[in-house]
Amino acid sequence: METTDPGRSGVSYRFSVLALLALGVLIAYIDRTSISATLAHPDFIRHFALDDLDRGWINAAFFWSYGVFQVPMGWVADRYGVKWPYAISFALWCVATALMGAVTALASLVVMRLIIGAAEAIVIPASYRWIRNNFDESQNGLAVGLLAMGNKFGPAFGAPLGAWMIVNYSWQAMFIGTGLVGLMWLLPWLTMVRSDYPAKPEVIRSHISARTVTLGNILSSPVVWGGIITNFCYGYFTFYCMTWMPAYLVEQRHLSISRSGVFTFFSFAGIAIVALVAGWVADRVIAAGRNPILVRKVFTVTGFLGGCTVLLGAYADTVQMALFWNVLSLSLLGLVTANNLVLSRLTLIPKQAIGLVTGIQGVATSLAGGVTASLSGWLLQVSGSYRLPMLIILVFLVVGALATAFLYRPEWAPRVSEPEGELHQA
Repeated sequence: METTDPGRSGVSYRFSVLALLALGVLIAYIDRTSISATLAHPDFIRHFALDDLDRGWINAAFFWSYGVFQVPMGWVADRYGVKWPYAISFALWCVATALMGAVTALASLVVMRLIIGAAEAIVIPASYRWIRNNFDESQNGLAVGLLAMGNKFGPAFGAPLGAWMIVNYSWQAMFIGTGLVGLMWLLPWLTMVRSDYPAKPEVIRSHISARTVTLGNILSSPVVWGGIITNFCYGYFTFYCMTWMPAYLVEQRHLSISRSGVFTFFSFAGIAIVALVAGWVADRVIAAGRNPILVRKVFTVTGFLGGCTVLLGAYADTVQMALFWNVLSLSLLGLVTANNLVLSRLTLIPKQAIGLVTGIQGVATSLAGGVTASLSGWLLQVSGSYRLPMLIILVFLVVGALATAFLYRPEWAPRVSEPEGELHQA
């Protein structure tokens, strides 16, 4: 049975499981982004006879299935707990990643990407469910920041690792290796994490609690739409860096695949470190008595505007300056990461609605990935340059800053529609 009292689990246990969750996210992001290095590799492109639109659709396939399964996987985590649904989904996406090294047709490649997307949809809803039930408000920024380390260091390690394996072995070996090695994570997860399959009374209480916030109230809340917009805008930039940045560095800045992987590492390492530090600093400022909503909004708006420097990289005259602005812009976006997630999924959302809201916002995030991959491919094909795709990034970052500033207001949060007394009667 899952505990909702942080003290009952012990600090070491809670942070050990949080570390496993962050590592699981890291492996998920390695598996989902490992294809970006292959899409910049001439042998892979020739093998499947790919044009720019094909590359965009291969990248996008993952995000479409990932988005479709966000809400269902959130429901699964609420109904059956975190441990076993996560374990089964984890094994499925690792095997599908390994099988990508054995496919010989473009259609089979796309099918594997669809399977990986569907299976990885469990990651965020399950992780937030566990954090919600095991950490309190004063630790949310740190906990979410630590979790975010996984989804940023995943691409940071995945890009150079994938490039190294392709150069030294083959793209087939890269998929097989990353997929099978990832399965090792299951051993500590299955042996260390306690089963949280909910007992029947807990299921009844959670169903009653969930009814206190209706879907209509959620979708009518400007705060929820603010979270949808900001998560989409944030995701548009980060997913561009996961899917198209390696190809940009190789094709327009003429780096080798190995060097492009190194600079992709520095970009995502930068955003990961800044995300963790920004979440922790915001927690400390709030603990000192500052308004938590205002503090996290300031961090978030600053991060969105700082990310706009990506366009300076697109117009830089030298490779060195282009690389500098690419790394700096994504690193500055780390100011957004934990603080926006805490605002949009925890602080401003009634506890009864966190699971559903997280799933809805997960759809927006995955939609950003699909739109980024396919739209950037189309813009690249029609313009012949990466400047236009990177200009679109700036537009979305400005929209994200405006949505943060004007839509995150506590009076616009989803409303509780039924009396709390009904919960006690149950």
